[in-house]
Amino acid sequence: MSRIGKQPVAIPAGVKVKLEGKTLTVEGAKAKLVQTFHEKINIKVDDAAKQIIVTRNDDERLSRSLHGLTRSLIANMIHGVTKGFETKLKIVGLGYQARMDQKTIVLSVGYSNQIRLTPPEGVTVEVTDKEGTAISVKGADKQAVGQFAAEIRASRKPEPYKGKGIRYEGEVVRQKEGKTFASGG
Repeated sequence: MSRIGKQPVAIPAGVKVKLEGKTLTVEGAKAKLVQTFHEKINIKVDDAAKQIIVTRNDDERLSRSLHGLTRSLIANMIHGVTKGFETKLKIVGLGYQARMDQKTIVLSVGYSNQIRLTPPEGVTVEVTDKEGTAISVKGADKQAVGQFAAEIRASRKPEPYKGKGIRYEGEVVRQKEGKTFASGG
């Protein structure tokens, strides 16, 4: 049995869970998330015990791999509608900055044109410091938050010589040594 898959997912107070076939709807204070799961996985909502139990039909390789994944996705849905997810990014480089233009984030990261990125529905972006070097991406859907943060980072990845670019907060960029010239002949 999957160690992660066999653990039940607790349903906190204030969260409504509805299961129709293989489609699970989780509604909480922050958002409403809907996800359809694979037919080899069984999901049971136990209202009396306030938990969701995930089981599988057989011990095939696909079923085993989907078991823990399904349980983790459900746990992320519940965490998202109660507390939400946040990814922080840091901009490093002279003159590199971000600003907000209504809901669109505008990045000035060393290109001749500014990069404009509009977040998907359910994801909010804000520049958290006055210099415009810290970005916070928030939302209820973990996948959408991570995807949009990755798109922001991909607009100017940190380069290995000076470390300039956009990086995740806490990300360590290994610095390479530049060319050295011999003195004399």
